[in-house]
Amino acid sequence: MKAWMCVPVIALALAGCAGKTAYRDSCGTQLDAAWHELDLAKAEGFAGTVSYSKALSLLTGAKTQQQFEAFEGCSNKAEKARFYIRESRAGR
Repeated sequence: MKAWMCVPVIALALAGCAGKTAYRDSCGTQLDAAWHELDLAKAEGFAGTVSYSKALSLLTGAKTQQQFEAFEGCSNKAEKARFYIRESRAGR
């Protein structure tokens, strides 16, 4: 009888662990692309712009969230950072 009571608890625990991986690939892909774009912007001389600084802050936060397995927030921050990188390269 006790074994039957443990099954739902184990199933919930496993489902909780599986839910953390939903944005893992997106987070990694977005971060890699954003860091590459940031390096290009720096090489092109846009490193002093406000948009570049915002992007760098967002990427730092995204990397921190990746380390703590907050993949959805990481993905969102990396997307925003890529927006600011594009703005920086456009001179805004």
